[in-house]
Amino acid sequence: MTRVLEVLYGADAAELSAALRRALSNDGPAILPREAGSDRRSSGGEAPLGDPQGDGGATLPTDVPKAVALVVETSGSSGAPKRVALSTDALLASAAAVESELGGPGQWLLALPTHYVAGAQVLVRSIVAGTEPVVHPPGRFSAHTFAALADQLDAPLRFTSLVPAQLARLATVAERDRGIRRSVSRLDSILIGGQALPAALYERAIDLGLRVVRTYGASETAGGCVYDGRPIGQTVARISDGEIELAGPTLAEGYLGDEELTARTFRFDEGVRWYRTADSGSIVDGLLRVTGRVDNVIISGGVKVSLDRVERVVQTLPGFEQAVVVAQTDERWGQSSVVVTDAAVPANALDQVRGAVIDAAGRAAAPVAVHRVERLPRLSSGKPDRVAIARSLQGPAD
Repeated sequence: MTRVLEVLYGADAAELSAALRRALSNDGPAILPREAGSDRRSSGGEAPLGDPQGDGGATLPTDVPKAVALVVETSGSSGAPKRVALSTDALLASAAAVESELGGPGQWLLALPTHYVAGAQVLVRSIVAGTEPVVHPPGRFSAHTFAALADQLDAPLRFTSLVPAQLARLATVAERDRGIRRSVSRLDSILIGGQALPAALYERAIDLGLRVVRTYGASETAGGCVYDGRPIGQTVARISDGEIELAGPTLAEGYLGDEELTARTFRFDEGVRWYRTADSGSIVDGLLRVTGRVDNVIISGGVKVSLDRVERVVQTLPGFEQAVVVAQTDERWGQSSVVVTDAAVPANALDQVRGAVIDAAGRAAAPVAVHRVERLPRLSSGKPDRVAIARSLQGPAD
């Protein structure tokens, strides 16, 4: 059996929440939220279902399996578009696991785009909890606006979900404004996900009295399913040939219209269905540690270099907390790592980062340049836009 797939362009939180409520109860179509204006025809009209959607000629089916309630579009780390199909059961299992982990149902402050899984899940959790979310206006994140909205939360338990870039803005403002600090401290849990949280930023937030929870997951797991290194709910984590794999009731049905990718990413092992994350990591004393992307590795002078490891080292340096490390072609070494930042850098920036990286990861990993851009490109989710950042390397190095 199937049900209709409805695309919602630029739906506000209230509209999407109502649509999700219908989808979760099987009283309405499955929902695919999109940014306002995305994939529109030049005439301004909506692209009809079944027509090319600007993603390499792939078509969007008019019907989806009956179990599917939400479809989330994501580019992942590769930039190739994917449509993750999430069932009602997976969404509700995720909401129940989060509620149990955080101590019960609460009220949420929504500060993430709702066409991404983390934003949509804030709405799902609110539906399950029977609470009304407070919504940050779309557009640029404001620490002052966020703090004012946090003061509006009136439930016994108060939560939010952010990405590291948003937490960095909050921490910077809260460090000099006690009122902002007091307002944000009212939150019982601040979930941080979407990308690795730099250790220095985590310590800053903790020193401010913010109750930060580091989350790990993906659209394919209906959002965060590992909190501070421990799987939540019925999620199980394991390492297979160095790659993190996850199992449990929150796994997606697969990728809409891409059976080949679904088969490569989700696999059965002794009757258990596992999601292959493409992340590398380890599990020690029950704690999952993510070390980077399996495919985010370059060969520099014949030596394998993990760009994620280089980035973690760079982000420990003052002023480089939000810096991004990407690869560039190197005539001498084949490939090299470079640092890109929108923060002011000292005259000896390159020597500083090279010294830190050499000490931690070896000479082959040392960045060959530090590039400063006026503004670090980011996706609407708050994650760095690594494709755009790599393009910015055409600019001069500082």
